Amino acid sequence: MAYFLKKTHRNGRTYLSIVESYYSPQKRCGAHRTFKSLASVESWKAKGIEDPIAHFQKEVDALNDEISNSQALKISESSPELYLGYFPFVSLLNKMNIKKFVDYFNISNSFEFDLYELLSSLVFARLVNPCSKHKTFHEVLPQLKDPVHFSYDQLLDGLAFMGNDYGKFIEIFNEQMKKVYHINTSKTYFDCTNFYFEIDKEDDFRRKGPSKENRKDPIVSLGLLLDANQIPIGMKLFPGNESEKPVLRDVIQALKKKNQISGKTIHVADKGLNCTQNIAFSKENGDGYLFSKSVKTLPEKEKIWVLLNNEDWKEIKNDNGTLLYRYKSCIDKFPYHIEIDGKKKTIYFTEKRVVTYNPKLASKKRYEISKQVEKARSLCYSQAKRAEYGDLGKYVNFTNENGEKAKATINEDIIEKELELAGYNLLITSETNMKSTDIYNTYHNLWRIEESFRIMKSDLDARPVFLQKENSIKGHFLICYLAVLLERIFQFKILNNKYSTQEIMKFVKSFKIVKGESKYINVTTSSKFIKDFEQMTKLPLTNYYLTERQVKQIFRYKI
Repeated sequence: MAYFLKKTHRNGRTYLSIVESYYSPQKRCGAHRTFKSLASVESWKAKGIEDPIAHFQKEVDALNDEISNSQALKISESSPELYLGYFPFVSLLNKMNIKKFVDYFNISNSFEFDLYELLSSLVFARLVNPCSKHKTFHEVLPQLKDPVHFSYDQLLDGLAFMGNDYGKFIEIFNEQMKKVYHINTSKTYFDCTNFYFEIDKEDDFRRKGPSKENRKDPIVSLGLLLDANQIPIGMKLFPGNESEKPVLRDVIQALKKKNQISGKTIHVADKGLNCTQNIAFSKENGDGYLFSKSVKTLPEKEKIWVLLNNEDWKEIKNDNGTLLYRYKSCIDKFPYHIEIDGKKKTIYFTEKRVVTYNPKLASKKRYEISKQVEKARSLCYSQAKRAEYGDLGKYVNFTNENGEKAKATINEDIIEKELELAGYNLLITSETNMKSTDIYNTYHNLWRIEESFRIMKSDLDARPVFLQKENSIKGHFLICYLAVLLERIFQFKILNNKYSTQEIMKFVKSFKIVKGESKYINVTTSSKFIKDFEQMTKLPLTNYYLTERQVKQIFRYKI
């Protein structure tokens, strides 16, 4: 459709009209019709318009501009992007037939929504873009392939219902996972972490206790049991003030009993849980342990071994030949000091110790140390009081050689030692027959799982009252748990652990399309993983253009 100014000469006068051109379905071709008659040029000149043709041509141009603007594509209030990277997990849920068993909850409860749709869509949203439940509902769920059929209030109700008895949902996944995939429980791993909430007042569930971030906020503790491949097989949530040794013993035993596990469990811990009591606890139960220890706290003899640059070091590189880390190990008896019946005793445990050096971590640590030293120097120059230094005081001498109070000066020896130890880490385990690389991978895989849970913690408290309730919080962690579970099944059972968690999750989050005029445009950045996965699945994952049929083909894929 378009407009033009028509000029007709008749009886010595020039008549004007605005004519509309359009497509005629009857004639099956273009046609014209008068949109507006404008009388003669001479008449308009008599009315004072010097150039009627130029005057009405402007009106025609305005009409054509209006048509052009009305036909142009406009941005909308919602994002045109659609996430596709979660399609392998759709296939996994279908293969394990999870819907059949979750649907039983619909039968026994008067839900006005589909509980399986709610659970699965929240898991998919958590995988592609982890964020608060409010943002998930309003921004992430609309970007999944299929629209959801529940309201935000129903989302909150469903989340609380699932959290009320989250163990049943974990049991459903475990039973179906065992039927489809072999789960290796000859050796299991246990990790315990906690999550802080930025609230002032405690409640029955969020209680103040020893926080890994050394914060004073109320926390919730979480125990996680994993199989030999670090695939989650059990989760237990408990108040933060109960994360002491007796509670951990009960949590481990309850999870092992529930999952019918009698083999050894390796208690994996970070630097905050490597006390002698926890080690002895693992030993007395016939279990093992694996924890990290700061090399800065080692005796001088062990520090010399850590820094000794000999032929014992082995290097691990990526496909491009870039050094990821290097390591060396030793097996020996190491002393631990414990108090029994009020008397201090020294006991010895035979352990394997693996020291690693990570060049990326070293660079990061050196940068952090340099920034802290710079601040400490500024305080020295300004003659700040000792109390103003805080943690920076470790880099400063406040006394002279005789131990007398003196002007603050930078302690170059301490700085040199810290820079020298940057990038080194020590892993200690009771499993002396375990390969050093397996020790490293086990610890870091569990660290990644813990990091997967460390998403949007404070958002739970920032939401309305619904997400401050205990069951809603438990429902949130259930969704996180199931997201991690599916990723680990995909990584170990489908991809045979050929790709890292980082590579997989980068694909899951970045594989997106945008709706074009007739096709979808694939806006994903190319990677080795997506090329390999395309070869494996025979799906058009790297095509720039995707049709509606191809998108449906991707989501019908069976693993």
